[in-house]
Amino acid sequence: MRNLTLKFLYLHFLAITLYLFHSANSKSMLRLKRGASISVEGNTFITSPDDSFTCGFYAMPGSKACWFAIWFTNSTDKTVVWTANRDRPVNSQGSRISIQGADGTMVLTDVDGNIIWQTDTRKSDVSAAELLNTGNLVLKNPRGDILWQSFEVPTDTLLPSQILTKEKRLTSSARKGSFASGYFNLYFGSDNVLSLIYDSPDTSSLYWPNPDYDVYTSGRTNYNGSRLAVLDDTGLLRSSDHFHANASDKGFGIKRRLTIDQDGNLRIYSLINSTGLWVITWQALSQPCQVHGVCGTNGICVYAPTPKCICTPGYEMNDPSDWNAGCKPTFNNSLLNSQVKFLELSQTDYFGSDLYYKPNFTLEACRELCRNSLCKGFTYRTWGNGHCYVKSDLFNGHMSPDYPGSVYIKLPRSLQVSKPSIFHGTSTMCESREAEILVGSPSMYDIPRRTARWGYIYSFCGALGAIELLFVVLGWWFLFTKHGVPASVEDGYRMISNQFRRFNYAELKKATNNFREELGRGGSGVVYKGVLADDRVVAVKRVGDVFQGQEEFWAEMTTVGKINHINLVRMWGFCSEGRHRLLVYEYVDNMSLDKHLFDLNFLGWKQRFSVALGTAKGLAYLHHECLEWVIHCDVKPENILLDVEFQPKIADFGLAKLSRRDNPGSEISRIRGTKGYMAPEWALNRPITAKVDVYGYGVVVLEMIKGVKLANWVVDDAEDQEIPLKNLCRQVKEKVECRKLVLGGEHSGSKIGREVQPKTGRNIDSNKPFLCRGRPKQATNNGFSGPNSHGMRR
Repeated sequence: MRNLTLKFLYLHFLAITLYLFHSANSKSMLRLKRGASISVEGNTFITSPDDSFTCGFYAMPGSKACWFAIWFTNSTDKTVVWTANRDRPVNSQGSRISIQGADGTMVLTDVDGNIIWQTDTRKSDVSAAELLNTGNLVLKNPRGDILWQSFEVPTDTLLPSQILTKEKRLTSSARKGSFASGYFNLYFGSDNVLSLIYDSPDTSSLYWPNPDYDVYTSGRTNYNGSRLAVLDDTGLLRSSDHFHANASDKGFGIKRRLTIDQDGNLRIYSLINSTGLWVITWQALSQPCQVHGVCGTNGICVYAPTPKCICTPGYEMNDPSDWNAGCKPTFNNSLLNSQVKFLELSQTDYFGSDLYYKPNFTLEACRELCRNSLCKGFTYRTWGNGHCYVKSDLFNGHMSPDYPGSVYIKLPRSLQVSKPSIFHGTSTMCESREAEILVGSPSMYDIPRRTARWGYIYSFCGALGAIELLFVVLGWWFLFTKHGVPASVEDGYRMISNQFRRFNYAELKKATNNFREELGRGGSGVVYKGVLADDRVVAVKRVGDVFQGQEEFWAEMTTVGKINHINLVRMWGFCSEGRHRLLVYEYVDNMSLDKHLFDLNFLGWKQRFSVALGTAKGLAYLHHECLEWVIHCDVKPENILLDVEFQPKIADFGLAKLSRRDNPGSEISRIRGTKGYMAPEWALNRPITAKVDVYGYGVVVLEMIKGVKLANWVVDDAEDQEIPLKNLCRQVKEKVECRKLVLGGEHSGSKIGREVQPKTGRNIDSNKPFLCRGRPKQATNNGFSGPNSHGMRR
């Protein structure tokens, strides 16, 4: 024991000595000024003010290759989070990074003077480069404005407060010991969902979220126009497709990073200050073998018990040091066209590459299908009736004890091959057996066993601590907090508090300059313009008497918290202090639609079409895509706002009572809406459904065509109330080609948004509304007289 203690003290003393020696021979600076440079031999670095991050030349041990990089100063392995030249390392002699005096560009040059990398900005007023406490390398002008930043060009790591947008992606490193770009990517796909994808020159395959489920089953939404993801300072990972995840040690004061590793898994790491080691506090896939491409083409990922890669029987590794290269056949492929045999590997499957899929198929019939020259093997699943999957490629196989089927590898009959011993064993294996099975087969993880064990211990202790803390907080809450607020209100608050900011009243009063500039008012309250402390322009709605209590106020909170669509106004936060209840929305530049319909600033036909289509999409999302069935109940031009590009955003939704999808008989007792846009259901005391929004939308589209506020035509006599609408419908039917006129909702043969083509009348390019002369060729059901798909008349 004494010897171990002395050995530890000696190693500790040696580490301190080496660190002090290195520090004495290195120079650090807070900024690199314009015209200055750093050479690779100079041992000079840029450090952040709090010394958390270091920027400079980084070399792998025993290598002459160097990268201009940023790394964590206090981590044991100096973990790199960004590299400028990840695919083009420079020489460890003669290379240099400098800020050119001519145009302010930061340039990395190799020993021969060739430019390897440079910033994509040429600003005459660049003054210096600085490394911020966030790990962001920036170029600034004398006023302190950021002209370029490394956060805009990420590599494989996202740091807290660094935003991943639709134009960016994280790309893994190819292998351990290299920063070269690999094949695994984190990005927003064409469906607007944050995804992990294997993307090699030969194949691409999405593997997270689970491709076996649709977007909504995975808890995501593709109604996601912003496409943003961020890891905050507490360890919360959020993206605008409704995905969120928490680090197990969630809280402030811990250095973290989100990294897509070389094995294709996405992980949050937390730094232990006392040891300088990293611990995994969240990962996207709990089963690493679910990562597509992790063992390459013709490779199989197995648990033995940790994940390992082996080649499919009859195949061998292309590159013994790189599983990304996959495996190649040891036989001539032409032999698969003659005498063949099939080798069964139980509890094994291969992702994708299905030539055929045959349900209710026998094993013999599936084998006959695979005699096709394009077939490399087939998977036969054995739950219920047999399911046959014929494979054109053996891409990234995986073995799992709970997989109910087998794969049959097609091989030449003359090839002598046996199943790997791992397929004969049980699911439980000791370490010695694991080493015996996989001799000469590199692991996908090259992690020292001792480090991994400590990582498990730290994770276990962290989890226990988190559970203890949770019980303490819950106990304190139940003992010392007041419970006068209904449970549903508290549930709503807990949900919304993780996604929105809660403002205080004084803050919003200051932002709106004591509620001075009024933007509009309605039955639900008055809206004021404001500017937050972070310079965001917002619309602040002071809620009126439409809310009779906190229950109804929180109903809007919990609803809006789940809603995100490009054609709906986004809410940024809220305030609830005593009698003060305010909602903070995004500010929409071009005000409401009524400002552009009933005056000289009338929209053109293309703009009107775009507004009609976008509004329909927003309503369809509320009616069919939300977790709750949201009925607006007050669709009118005043509640349709137009952004800077005149794209519509529906406002004031969520104020009516919500109806569950599985409760079609629910009714809204209190009348809500505006005279002229209210459907007959209100007057007839019939159940209120989404059809009332379709009716209001139809009136809005009529106003967009006519250019006159139809609500002004409504008369007091209830019997004559619908006469103006009937008159307009009759005029339009007589003057417009009916099959090209659309009024919203699905209807027989008509589609929303087609332009009205006049036979005679005003020029279609005019910004003024028009009604054409002439009669249609024949009287057809054009959407004005017959019942629509929702069973009501327009």
